[in-house]
Amino acid sequence: MNRPVDPVSVPASGATTDRSAAPYRDVELDLARAIGPVLDGLVEQLAATAVRRDREGGHAAEQRELIRASGLLALTVPAALGGLGGGVAAFFQVVRRLARVDSALAHVLGFHHLQLYGVSLYGGPAATQHGARHLRETAEQRLFWGNALNPADTRLTAVRDGGGWRLDGVKSFCSGALGSDRLTLSAATDEGGFLIGIVPTRRDGVRVEQDWDAFGQRQTDSGTVRFDAVRLDDEELLQVPGQGPTPRATLRSQIAQLIMTHLYLGLAEGAFDEARRYTATRARAWSASGVGRAVDDPLIQHRYGDLWLKVRAAQSVAADAVERLRQALDRGEAVTARERGEVAVASAEAKVLAHRASVEVSSQLFELTGARSTSAEFGLDRFWRNARVHTLHDPVDYKLRDIGRFHLDGRIPDPTAYS
Repeated sequence: MNRPVDPVSVPASGATTDRSAAPYRDVELDLARAIGPVLDGLVEQLAATAVRRDREGGHAAEQRELIRASGLLALTVPAALGGLGGGVAAFFQVVRRLARVDSALAHVLGFHHLQLYGVSLYGGPAATQHGARHLRETAEQRLFWGNALNPADTRLTAVRDGGGWRLDGVKSFCSGALGSDRLTLSAATDEGGFLIGIVPTRRDGVRVEQDWDAFGQRQTDSGTVRFDAVRLDDEELLQVPGQGPTPRATLRSQIAQLIMTHLYLGLAEGAFDEARRYTATRARAWSASGVGRAVDDPLIQHRYGDLWLKVRAAQSVAADAVERLRQALDRGEAVTARERGEVAVASAEAKVLAHRASVEVSSQLFELTGARSTSAEFGLDRFWRNARVHTLHDPVDYKLRDIGRFHLDGRIPDPTAYS
């Protein structure tokens, strides 16, 4: 039986991307009705200052407090622990809605929830013994979580120190760390292997630096975190050294990949709608077109049709990947390595298409809107800059390799932080 369309995903009236809600039919209607007005209000508030803040960069402290006040920090926390009880479909739709107007803060919110999913999925004492407490405190205190888990940066080390560990070193690309209340981190240990743990951001020895200077995603607070003799107790470990992750635990990387997919998808949709709006209200018809309005130019119509199909394909494949992830999460510890691998293939397909849609739509829109649209007043370049910076997160060619290898010989991707 078909379920109703998720109201959370429906953008402002008149937006071309309303049809994108259709694949997400499994979102709880009660939750959607509850957070829909809140989400609409937050989107409107972020959109009002997005161009200016993108130009200025820096830490969006005021806007992050708007997110905190919205209650959406508890979106994925179970209702029994004081949260909103949203599943992955609702979560990705919220990320995508925000990314249409502000992909930097959508990234911050998305990675906040990625840390919460880690609390639910990992097998260390911080998850199995204290996970409920961490999630309840997040909902009750409206805690913001940041990321210092970058697996590609191995400069942070952990040395045994009594009943815990001493952390020393640096982590880079720590999205959302500045202004956060909790950090999830990974560190190489003196015993071999690595650990994953949780520390309060304000613990002695933790220093978050405001040194993020990329030309896009300028307010993701993805700078450096330094650890100087920071204490980490054993009970704060999400994954203990030498503990092999289960197939269920490795679904965390697929949540991360689909966060990025929905950031790219939101960027593509936002760029398309802004360009369409500009063409309809400001653009002038080219003299050789023989028409009075830009929207009546058959070449403009053709190009918009071509761009929309890139967006539409990404929407459809992303919806399938989200559903596969939901089913795998619902399987709990019973999920198999094969099932997990098939989720990885589906999310790779979605990420490649969303990657292409975001970069191509955000670049080609200027050919359709004309020279005047490059004015800083409109800030249309932010879509391309944000897409270009974020799509470099991990090489898309390896996603294509994984997809091709799967269809050639049935091999599923090896579980890593990126696959």
